[in-house]
Amino acid sequence: MASPDPTTLFKKGSAVEISSDDEGFRGAWYSGTVIRPAPSRAKDKRVLVEYETLTADEAGKKRLRETLDWVQLRPRPPQETRRRGFKFSEEVDAYHNDGWWEGVVTEVLEGGRYSVFFRGTREQLEFGGSELRVHREWKDGKWVPPLEGEEKVAPQKVSTVDKLKPSKETVKAKYSEGMLVEVSSDEDGFQGAWFAATIIEQQKEDKFLIEYKSLRNDDDTEFLREEADTMHIRPYPPATSMVEHFNLHEEVDALYNDGWWVGVITKVLKGGQQYIVYFRGTDEEMEFNHSDLRLHQDWIDGKWVMVSQFCKEVLEKIVGSAEPQELGDDVS
Repeated sequence: MASPDPTTLFKKGSAVEISSDDEGFRGAWYSGTVIRPAPSRAKDKRVLVEYETLTADEAGKKRLRETLDWVQLRPRPPQETRRRGFKFSEEVDAYHNDGWWEGVVTEVLEGGRYSVFFRGTREQLEFGGSELRVHREWKDGKWVPPLEGEEKVAPQKVSTVDKLKPSKETVKAKYSEGMLVEVSSDEDGFQGAWFAATIIEQQKEDKFLIEYKSLRNDDDTEFLREEADTMHIRPYPPATSMVEHFNLHEEVDALYNDGWWVGVITKVLKGGQQYIVYFRGTDEEMEFNHSDLRLHQDWIDGKWVMVSQFCKEVLEKIVGSAEPQELGDDVS
C-alpha cells in the first residue's frame, strides 16, 4: 500500500507531530500545526509548521516555526477512548521536556506511576499514567497498532525477562582497565549500533579511554582509540544459550559494518539459517546468516534483560505488505 500524498495529508491547519534531527532532540515527537503546506505540483515537499510547546524567544511568548521536509511529520496519534494502565515491558511514549519520547515500562509502581527506560539515552525515569500513551508507528497511512476497539488486534508477543527487579536508582557498572565492553555513538551513521572495545584507562570520573576491537584509525595503522563516557559504555553482553534458529518477530542484534544493530526478524528463509531483519531506525530490511545474529539484550539497572520492544502488529504489517517471493526478491 502506497503512503498518502503529503500534499493532501498535511494541509493548512492540520494538527501534526514533528520529529527533529537536531542533537538532543532525536527520538522525540512534538505537537504542532501546519502553517503553509507543500505546493501540490512542486518537487520540494517542504512544509512550514508551528510548534505548540517549543518557543523561538527566551521569554517563551513566540512559538517556534520551521520549514521541514514532510518526512519529519506525521498526523497526531489517536487518543484512547478510555484511560488504561500499562504493563511491565510494554512499549510507551512518555511526555518529557515538551515532547513524546519512546521508552519501555520497566517497573509498575504504586499510585499509578511507572518507571520507563529510554534506550536512546540509557536513562530510567518515573512518570504518572497520564504522562504516558501507547506507542504507535505511522505505517503506510495507518497507525499500528490501531486504536483499541477499531480493529481486532493480535495478542502482543510476550517478553522474555530474566527476573528483573529494577531499583529506583540506576545501577552504574564498574569499569576497569582491560575490561571488555561495548560502546555506542551519537554520530550520524552509527546511531543504534554497539561496538566491542577494551577499557584502556579511566580519565575522569565518568569518562574512559577505550580501544575498539574492529574499528581502525584513518591511516588503518592501528585500532581506533577515543574517549567515551559512561552513558555510551556498557559491559559486554553475556553469551546467551545457543539457539538452533530464530523465530519470526524475535528481537535480535545483527552484526553489520563491525557493529551490532538491533532489529527484528521479519522473515525466516528456507533452511532456517538465513533471515530477513528489519531495522526500525533506518526503515530498512537486510538478509543475515544465523551466525551473524544474537538474541537482543538491554542493560537496565545493572542487569541484562531480554525485552521485546517492537509491537507485533508493526512487523505483521511489514511482512504482509508484500508476497513472500516479492519480499525475498527485494533484498540484495
